Amino acid sequence: MTPGATLSRRGFLGRGLAAAGAALAAPQLVAASALGKDGATPPSDRINMGFVGLGGQGGGHLFGGAWTYLPGGYLGRADVQVMAVCDVQQKRAEDGKARVEQHYAGKFGAGVYKGCGAYTDLRDMVARDDIDAVLIASAYHAAATLSLVALRAGKDVYCEKPTSVTIGGGRAVADAARSLSRVYQAGTQQRSEYDGRFRRAVALVRGGRIGKLQKVYSYQVGGGFEFPPSTGRSKPIPPEVNWEAYVNWLPWFDYDGNTGAHRFGYGDINWGQHHYDIVQWGIGADDTGPVEIRLEGGKPVYRYANGIEVIGSPPPGQGWGEGGATFVGSEGSITVHRAVLTSNPASLVKEAPGLGDAGVYYSTSHSGNFLECVRTRQRTICDAETAHRANSLLLLGGIAMRLGRTLKWDPQKETFPDDVAANRCLAMAAREPWRF
Repeated sequence: MTPGATLSRRGFLGRGLAAAGAALAAPQLVAASALGKDGATPPSDRINMGFVGLGGQGGGHLFGGAWTYLPGGYLGRADVQVMAVCDVQQKRAEDGKARVEQHYAGKFGAGVYKGCGAYTDLRDMVARDDIDAVLIASAYHAAATLSLVALRAGKDVYCEKPTSVTIGGGRAVADAARSLSRVYQAGTQQRSEYDGRFRRAVALVRGGRIGKLQKVYSYQVGGGFEFPPSTGRSKPIPPEVNWEAYVNWLPWFDYDGNTGAHRFGYGDINWGQHHYDIVQWGIGADDTGPVEIRLEGGKPVYRYANGIEVIGSPPPGQGWGEGGATFVGSEGSITVHRAVLTSNPASLVKEAPGLGDAGVYYSTSHSGNFLECVRTRQRTICDAETAHRANSLLLLGGIAMRLGRTLKWDPQKETFPDDVAANRCLAMAAREPWRF
């Protein structure tokens, strides 16, 4: 399928039935459930997906865990067909493939199922025409480039945070998703999950229940990415590790035995995007950002053009806790965490406005919202532009912390006016062939 093309509900794969039949190993008998009989979802209504990164979070998405909120994860969904898995560690990819095929063999009653590919490089996986969408749960530094590769191959993308480690990379992803008409969902599931607490808080704030919004405590500091010099701990690259794919766009560095996700970050580069996403949502700033970032006590404070300030720390007298947001207005405040929705005065959260008020997007399943938008070609609850702006807020705070001074920011041009040193922090040169 060419970039920019759209999928109808029945046209996910004119390849649907053929692919299902080819997936079943000899003897060439296709189970009724694989063909959509006996009440099963027919192949033409399934979304064919590939999964990139099979560690804790990626494995949870695929096989069931805290990020899918459904038993069995995406693999357990009747409306999804897992066509391929990818991990830079070959054994992890092969183990994932075996587990997928074992599941489908039992589900289809086929005895043996051979219909899931295993890869160590996303570029090989997305070259397949029979994959509609990919879920990316990669090393932090690789998320934006892998998203771009998938988008340019005509795939829809669900990407875990941090969705980019640079503002330039996030802008490239947002522009590609828009220009190629691809569906994109960031893994900031607080917009959809947790019994709707975050959505209700945003509806209350944007519906005027706390009066005029004045400031927001984000409970999260800024964060960023800094590629360090070589550690000097060079080791031979094992044949079962695709080190080229792991290094990705970064300057080449020798294999050191570490293929973890959490490298080279400073500040709260991962967890922070969740909460700055809710801050942006509550402010109504999903397509813009602050105009100034200053430091108070070493923590970032963001000022928006309308005078609202976002403070990168908890309210006075409160601990950091698990993170969240406290919205403070002229008539009270609302605090929301994953397990908490409270207000001062307490009456503010007793009666919420209708959840459709104030233009608040309604979703009760983050993965379900992504899949539905793949079918309908509608905008997801956290699309590429929205994700980029929330992540930019986190990264802007990190840049201010790194430079140790106040910064002016132009949210339309996405530059620091007349500030060469700060603008150097917006992007890094990419190694061939991993260019943004």
